[in-house]
Amino acid sequence: MAISARLTSDGRSPPCARTHLWDNPTITVTADAKKRVVLPGAAPGDVFTCEKISQGMLLRRVYRQKAKEKMTKKQVLAAIRRWKYIPAMSWEELRKLTRDP
Repeated sequence: MAISARLTSDGRSPPCARTHLWDNPTITVTADAKKRVVLPGAAPGDVFTCEKISQGMLLRRVYRQKAKEKMTKKQVLAAIRRWKYIPAMSWEELRKLTRDP
């Protein structure tokens, strides 16, 4: 049996044709001996918050910002050379705070 997909005027498939997103709107998962469950649609490394609600548990995916790319050694050395340190206090104030009277 061949199924043809119709496209809307903007080139996307209509919502009724996108049933793969809602094949299992309600799912039942079973925990193993270590209290682990397998979630469809979750990828390794995904983080979820778990909230207890009146009907059970609610999992919400936590989206984190992507980490910045690490600087190269050359970029780090250039940044250190450009850095202009302005101390928050003078040496005399520092001596008064750190020396015994």
